[in-house]
Amino acid sequence: MGSNLPPPNVRKDASGGDPADNIVRAVAALAALPGVVVGAVSSVYRTEPQGYRDQPWFANQVARLECDPDMTPEVLLDHLLEVERGLGRRRAYAPEGGQGDGHEEAVREGADAPTPDPAARYAPRTIDIDLLLFGTAVRDTPRLTLPHPRMRERAFVLVPLYEIAPELAFPDGQSLIHALKSLTFTLHDGCIAQ
Repeated sequence: MGSNLPPPNVRKDASGGDPADNIVRAVAALAALPGVVVGAVSSVYRTEPQGYRDQPWFANQVARLECDPDMTPEVLLDHLLEVERGLGRRRAYAPEGGQGDGHEEAVREGADAPTPDPAARYAPRTIDIDLLLFGTAVRDTPRLTLPHPRMRERAFVLVPLYEIAPELAFPDGQSLIHALKSLTFTLHDGCIAQ
């Protein structure tokens, strides 16, 4: 989960409204989902923006969700997108052929998802909840790619993931620690620069 904007109910010129507040609200909303229990939750890390750098740093956190056995990755994705909308997320782009819901919803953010402006994919956001993994499930559909297609490139994902699941292995067998060691980044006082 990531956020670099204050909660929607905080005026832009008002003091307060830390983006980490959106992370707290997101975890509470996830805990309220039917068939979902929030398990381990990482610390909140302050992280350098990726792609589009001219924006505030992000607050990022990873949470393990324990789902009912009949929950599918696609159903969980629907729940995550609904939580994002409920917390004020408005996406700035939609994939080609994607269905609009009045919020220009983009379900897939894969490298092949077209955007009118490349910076739009990395624009500031109230909340971003990505489905990184779903057990050993592998998907590559217009709606969902599992594992998340860019997670192994991102220290802001792998560092907090390592905090809560150091023994994790990806569905292809690569260990989390191996993926983490392949990245160049700095970690100091809870801040990740990459």
